[in-house]
Amino acid sequence: MLYLVPTPVGNLQDMTFRAIETLKSADLILAEDTRTTGRLLKHFEIETSMNSYHAHNEHRTVDKFISILQEGKTLALVTDAGTPAISDPGYLLVRACHEHDIPVSCLPGATAVIPALAMSGLPCDRYHFEGFLPHKKGRKTKWEYIANLDTTVVLYESPHRILKAVKEINEYVGPDRMIAVIKEISKVYETIYRGNAAEVLAQMEALPSIKGEFVVVIDKP
Repeated sequence: MLYLVPTPVGNLQDMTFRAIETLKSADLILAEDTRTTGRLLKHFEIETSMNSYHAHNEHRTVDKFISILQEGKTLALVTDAGTPAISDPGYLLVRACHEHDIPVSCLPGATAVIPALAMSGLPCDRYHFEGFLPHKKGRKTKWEYIANLDTTVVLYESPHRILKAVKEINEYVGPDRMIAVIKEISKVYETIYRGNAAEVLAQMEALPSIKGEFVVVIDKP
């Protein structure tokens, strides 16, 4: 059995009892970053062994972990934060499990998408999740596609590109489009910048520095 185990996007108290028990009972934990996961395991007194499983090695390690699963072992996959396979490694291993008739179960739990959408104050009956935008090639085309979607859009952005992203929303989506930029969900410095795109850009340009992880929610036309 392969378990996909969500881990907190901020506050460690967001970890579920079931997630802790699953990590304790697994034969092996596959971790995106063993240092980050090591701190989580230490906090919850989990002593299960770890192996690395990340974007740079997932193609060449899938067969290895499928073999371990076929021996009857239970593996738990975690990423640095949130739900595995959602803008994080996991898809290739899950697909391989299905191809080899190995059961897969994903625990419900932490994700940045739903809290951001819920607290944005923008329509959340339907939404389009875009994940991370291309850094360069295809970025303009992606914005033009987003601008015409008849639904709320949710995307992730890094602190290094968030200001660029908000400027691009003004340019390609429109300065009057309502947006919400949520910083550091579930952490001490959780903050919402909300208004039309021009107003949010002004708020963010006035900040002395920009740090943290961001989720951007864009209203439909």
